[in-house]
Amino acid sequence: MQYILHGVFLKKIEKLPPKIREQFFERARIFHTDTFAIILQNHSVDGAYPNCRSININGDYRAIYYERQNIAIFIEIGTHSELY
Repeated sequence: MQYILHGVFLKKIEKLPPKIREQFFERARIFHTDTFAIILQNHSVDGAYPNCRSININGDYRAIYYERQNIAIFIEIGTHSELY
């Protein structure tokens, strides 16, 4: 699935350590090829973020997105405790 990064997401990812940024873009490549690859643990987060889903970046970091016209728009990134 194609994706874009929202402005807020871009500001947040720029502040993250380089290793986390690299891990996000590695997972984004997987997401582009297979949105529901097991490694992503793609799941709904409708309770905290209505109409959104989350993918795992690593053991603690998550990226939140929603879909519009078959394009994923990433809106949040952070640790599990920061996001929920």
